[in-house]
Amino acid sequence: MKWNKFRLKTTTEAEDIVSSMLMDLGIQGVEIQDKIPLTQSDKEQMFVDILPEAEEDDGVAYLSFYLEPEEDQEKILSDVRRELKEMSAYVDVGECLIEQSETEDVDWVNNWKQYFHQFYVDDILIIPSWEDVKPEDEDKLVIHIDPGTAFGTGMHETTQLCIRQIRKYVTPDTKILDVGCGSGILGMLALKFGTAYSVGTDLDPCAIDATHENMEVNGIPKEKYEVMTGNIIDDREVQDKVGYDCYDIVAANILADVLVELTPVIVRQLKPGGVYITSGIIDDKEQTVVDAVKAAGLEVLDVTCQGEWVCVTARKN
Repeated sequence: MKWNKFRLKTTTEAEDIVSSMLMDLGIQGVEIQDKIPLTQSDKEQMFVDILPEAEEDDGVAYLSFYLEPEEDQEKILSDVRRELKEMSAYVDVGECLIEQSETEDVDWVNNWKQYFHQFYVDDILIIPSWEDVKPEDEDKLVIHIDPGTAFGTGMHETTQLCIRQIRKYVTPDTKILDVGCGSGILGMLALKFGTAYSVGTDLDPCAIDATHENMEVNGIPKEKYEVMTGNIIDDREVQDKVGYDCYDIVAANILADVLVELTPVIVRQLKPGGVYITSGIIDDKEQTVVDAVKAAGLEVLDVTCQGEWVCVTARKN
């Protein structure tokens, strides 16, 4: 579907209040582009695989919003301009030029592709669907992946930490649960390592679609895996569907604060002797997660690190 894109030039000083104003006018979602450097806290909360190089801050911000053709665009733009004029009395809103263009959903999905190219995790080649395997790599374990709008290319340190731990503990009889499966990369690699069955959950419906697509591209039959939408932390229906005391491995590559909530719940999904692999943990949150794991009655087996990131692996005894 085609959308009309409107790009508003303002200042970094005013971007938050202008964004709020756009939301108040009923505009659903605003894309902000500026050159304000990310803080360490920002990077941790974003938890993305790929960050492009940042330019020096110039005080300019661009706010983009999208309107469907059938919306009363003239009225909406008139309201935006009126609010900006009133706002200029107490904040520097800048030029407030509004450029219009036309775009499609597919543009938003594909913009990130310029940053993602094939790479290695040990002897594993992870390659996007739009690149070719080189002749010298044909003997490697090759994973074709197109994460689309779901998180998880395998490039992030936390994903790589999980991959290595899964490989360490997986057996041909293993049944694995991946909480926050994203693109499905952890379950997919577990199956490639020889595990019996993979289940994934995610809050984002896009992750479910991405997982199905990636499994199919890598030749994994549907009877070997299952994915579902929902929050396993507080949704009893999801917990029941996932099952209890039935997983040899539970992997959760999320964030430390979420792992603290997840751990006492997920213990019920693990078999006795099952292994819990957690990452998404910035190094200064390591003890927080270790404490949560121990409080849930689990035995810490490994704490592995890569860069600033930590993976805590534990066992249900």
